[in-house]
Amino acid sequence: MVKAVAVLGSSEGVTGTIFFTQEGNGPTTVTGSLAGLKPGLHGFHVHALGDTTNGCLSTGAHFNPNNNEHGAPEDENRHAGDLGNVNVGDDGGHELSKTTGNAGGRVACGIIGLQG
Repeated sequence: MVKAVAVLGSSEGVTGTIFFTQEGNGPTTVTGSLAGLKPGLHGFHVHALGDTTNGCLSTGAHFNPNNNEHGAPEDENRHAGDLGNVNVGDDGGHELSKTTGNAGGRVACGIIGLQG
């Protein structure tokens, strides 16, 4: 079993801890909790870079090793960084839908690290 964790924070007061667990070659289970989110729709994505030197802006694009388009968790053709647009409600009609999911700005971020 592989376990990882990301401790999230931001200048906007959003905090949280996200846990990632994978058994063998099975799917990764993502659990956790967040505090300080403003009411409304929010997305959840893994980004390509473990770099927070410029806050959430330096984490790069969504993790996408196969160059797939953005999609919902249930979509077969989606990139690996699409862990869920939690009630984002993007209908695919926006010019950013296929690259970012039109999820808006980043309100918190952290670096995923392996747990012992």
